Amino acid sequence: MKPFQGFPASMDFTPVPNLFLSRLMPQISDIAELKTTLHIFMSIYSKKGYPRFVSLGELLNKASLMQSLNQTDKPAEEVVANSLESAVKRGVILHLAADCNGKSEDIYFLNTQSDRQAMERIKSGELNLPGFESKAISTTQTEELPDIFTLYEENIGMLTPIIADELKEAEKLYPHTWIRDAIKKAVNQNKRKWNYISAILERWSAEGRIDGAYRRDSEKEDPDKYIKGKYGHMVRRR
Repeated sequence: MKPFQGFPASMDFTPVPNLFLSRLMPQISDIAELKTTLHIFMSIYSKKGYPRFVSLGELLNKASLMQSLNQTDKPAEEVVANSLESAVKRGVILHLAADCNGKSEDIYFLNTQSDRQAMERIKSGELNLPGFESKAISTTQTEELPDIFTLYEENIGMLTPIIADELKEAEKLYPHTWIRDAIKKAVNQNKRKWNYISAILERWSAEGRIDGAYRRDSEKEDPDKYIKGKYGHMVRRR
């Protein structure tokens, strides 16, 4: 690979929200999703007018994006589609399926207050997009519940890189409902620390959960626990 020769004195820049860098990027483990999201920033911020958006067709025609995704074992078009779906679920972007000259076209906005308002105006027919028929536009719902990273920041504290890694690992080991319930339990107990949440998850994993509760008093379910145990010969049943 030929070394990069450096940036020129005069060049264009793409603004990236600080909130994306501090809160969302630590959650993204898929490099394809990150590349696609950055290209969306570049495409949208380079446009003029209102509202600003990027279509799936535009992204598929970006040579730099497609070349960077051709290194995977899946077709680049499929990788882009999966990356967009992940970004929508994460809440970074908003999706609209619109009618363009009789054909369906997927278009994407940033998830900002201004663009959310624009989408409502588009759905109501108050705002028309150039080249698109607003009457045929439908929306794709994003995830209603906050992800565990947002839940942690809103209820426990600042999301540091170490905590982000811990949460990623927890996602692999435990169901999302367990992690959310453990955070809720930590808040109720006023134990707003990751170590406390992690201990709850480990205990639930070891002892099991029934109807949302972990089993602490297993001896209540097995009257012969002590008879079967190490000192069973010293215990007399009454």
